[in-house]
Amino acid sequence: MKLVLASSNAGKLAELRALLSDCGLSVHAQSEFGVGDALESGASFIENALLKARHASAATGLPALGDDSGLLVDALDGAPGLYSARYAGEHGDAAANNALLLQRMAGVPAAERCAHFYCVLALLRSPSDPQPIITEGIWPGVILDAPRGEHGFGYDPLFFDPLQQLGAAEMDAAMKNRISHRGQALARLRERLRNEWQ
Repeated sequence: MKLVLASSNAGKLAELRALLSDCGLSVHAQSEFGVGDALESGASFIENALLKARHASAATGLPALGDDSGLLVDALDGAPGLYSARYAGEHGDAAANNALLLQRMAGVPAAERCAHFYCVLALLRSPSDPQPIITEGIWPGVILDAPRGEHGFGYDPLFFDPLQQLGAAEMDAAMKNRISHRGQALARLRERLRNEWQ
């Protein structure tokens, strides 16, 4: 069965494809069908994930998976939150987003640098699906005071997992996919898909 990923983010696409590779699905980026990004006008991660999935499903006629995720920093009252991808203004400029986050966290003591990544996935079987499959994941950690590691994307260089004693960008893909917010949401989605589609 074909499934459209409602995203143009190369990092997300790689993670989602890897995590769904054994679910019996043929996973395709929306760009393969000439579909552009949906307008993220929702007031929550769930609303945005549904908007993305509905947009991709309507344009392709296929089941679609929408993902919305972000970094929420306690000391910044949950920012960058819904605006994680465009925190510094331009959508997808990770270097500028990380620089702004470091600037706003300057002087915040170690004990107050708690944060978490949040991910919600919404799978629509059709554009008018009244009962989408929705799963979520949360990855707690802290914000570093300087980038670390060479892997990952987005805010990974500034995110540290105290349990693993590693930064997100220091982890190999297999470890990150197992413990991350997106990995958790995908694991829950896979369970639902096994029960429904196999």
